[in-house]
Amino acid sequence: MSHVKAGGTAKNVHDSPGQRLGVKLFGGQSVKTGQVIVRQVGMTKRPGKGTFMSRNFTIHAAQDGIVAYQKRRVRSFSGRTITRTEVTVS
Repeated sequence: MSHVKAGGTAKNVHDSPGQRLGVKLFGGQSVKTGQVIVRQVGMTKRPGKGTFMSRNFTIHAAQDGIVAYQKRRVRSFSGRTITRTEVTVS
């Protein structure tokens, strides 16, 4: 017979590595075609002129140039307007 009670099971012990999301190139920095500017989940930042968005919402440069960020008012699905950051390369 055991002299120690059963320990039970642990449920929250798995740990996954970080996804390395965020802004990779800031305003004023130079960029080459195809370089990653922002890695994100969802459209927190919108692609503007000189950029394109891939399937996982990553914003890439479509041309060589300088990165710039502007605030834009966009209409959401419900009809209200919300402020979002637009990424451009010129």
